[in-house]
Amino acid sequence: MRAYFVQIKCELGKSYEVASAIADSEIASEIYSTAGGFDLLVKLYLEEDQDVGRFIADRIQTVPGIRDTYTLVTFKAF
Repeated sequence: MRAYFVQIKCELGKSYEVASAIADSEIASEIYSTAGGFDLLVKLYLEEDQDVGRFIADRIQTVPGIRDTYTLVTFKAF
């Protein structure tokens, strides 16, 4: 499994609804609210052969209230 982090910009006033929708879908291992350019930080794990682009497009970006995403690919945990 490979860890990915997805930063999410939400529509104004929608970050709690977006976080709840992601949590309810049980696709993320952790969800954090953040300050700065993005509203949420989502940590998820995917199988090595799973298409992360398709997963983000189909399972994250389709959540109502999301305006933008930025995906970080990880390589090694220390």
